[in-house]
Amino acid sequence: MSGKPEIAGKSPVTITLKNDENYAWCSCGKSANQPWCNGSHKETNFKPLIFSSDEIINIVICMCKHTQNPPYCDGSHVNL
Repeated sequence: MSGKPEIAGKSPVTITLKNDENYAWCSCGKSANQPWCNGSHKETNFKPLIFSSDEIINIVICMCKHTQNPPYCDGSHVNL
């Protein structure tokens, strides 16, 4: 990926994942449907991160798009 992603938010959000459902986390920060991808990355080198869960679970998801552990928040937003 070249360039830096846009910062969609400076604090994470807690999301409840459903069992066996696929999710597409926006990595570029351009989506109007944050934290999920809406295809706004198409003119960039960014790609959404597709993931799922095998259980119903709450996760803390990155909104700043600078995490080193996508899609999970690692606290990177504190340094932005």
